Amino acid sequence: MDFKRLSQFIDQITSWRIPWAEVVVIQRNETVFRYRNGYADLEEKIAIDDRRIFNLYSLTKILTCTAALQLVERGAFLLNDPLSAYLPEYAEMTVRKSLPDGRIALERAERPIRVRDLFAMTAGFSYDLGAPSIRDVAKRTEGRVPTREFASALAKEPLHFEPGTRWNYSLCHDVLAALVEVVDGRRFSAYVRDEITGPLGMQDTGFDLSEEQRGRLAPQYEYDDALGKPVRKDGNGFRVGTEFESGGAGLLSTVSDYVLFLNALTNRGTSPDGVRILSPAAVDLMRTDHLDASMRGDYSWEQLAGYGYGLGVRTHISKAASGSLTPLGEFGWSGAAGCLAVIDPDSQLTVMYAQHLLNNQEPFVHPRLKNIVYACL
Repeated sequence: MDFKRLSQFIDQITSWRIPWAEVVVIQRNETVFRYRNGYADLEEKIAIDDRRIFNLYSLTKILTCTAALQLVERGAFLLNDPLSAYLPEYAEMTVRKSLPDGRIALERAERPIRVRDLFAMTAGFSYDLGAPSIRDVAKRTEGRVPTREFASALAKEPLHFEPGTRWNYSLCHDVLAALVEVVDGRRFSAYVRDEITGPLGMQDTGFDLSEEQRGRLAPQYEYDDALGKPVRKDGNGFRVGTEFESGGAGLLSTVSDYVLFLNALTNRGTSPDGVRILSPAAVDLMRTDHLDASMRGDYSWEQLAGYGYGLGVRTHISKAASGSLTPLGEFGWSGAAGCLAVIDPDSQLTVMYAQHLLNNQEPFVHPRLKNIVYACL
């Protein structure tokens, strides 16, 4: 193995517009390469280090779906169950329908939202955190917005399509976190700590930080094209309340911590120390493509050509379409500030890439990073 090209790529992008970047590569449970470059704090010229905490954003989704799949394994619910069996407010949904004259009508949904629709982003939700019902629950709870109440509020919003008929990146996994709470009885953060992060030894991963951890939180940036440089933009805009534990975008972590979780999935659900968080069968179900022909046109992001969508993850289904060097069945996801997870059980390979830039350059960085990693092996 020769990872010179990978370190050169990290140097290239951190001299371009990304303040800092870090990558760790694990093969057969051994860290074969780790490299970082750039400044955690540009203003103070503080170099990035291995204890920096940052927003995972949508990399949270893999863990949320893992938590929910644990309950599937335990028989707590089935993927084909109607969501209303557990969250009754979703029993009678309305759907926006376009009329021939261009007007929008609200009609009663003909199909129920099923649990699988939450996993697979096919429920009909949007990602509108400014919707009237969400604004109302924030006001009513005086800015707390507990996770369960968030889900109840979202049920008041009309769906954008009949459940199970299209794909739309949305608040599905935030509702999935509420489902875990209702079925299990614990607050979502407590469930995650007790069933996943605690057993795996992930001490720096959670929805809230201690005072000591706040001191290690990396500044967040957004590149300003007019100024030609990154500017500070701290905070998580997906956290709409102090008690909202966003299953879609709420976790904070470090590279060292989160790669432990990703590597357990690479090992088909069990850590090198023998901690089992999922069965091999559940991991394979997670990385199975769950899209049908009617949904593929919606799933059209440039960097995901050749990928299908599983239970909360992209999954590689066509080398010809992707042009990627990763094998079929490689899966994972990414986050709004540019993090990337590569989980590859067949090659026994795990890659965790991190940065903290909101306009993240994902279509440029992520496909190149994956190809360079596999070329270096």
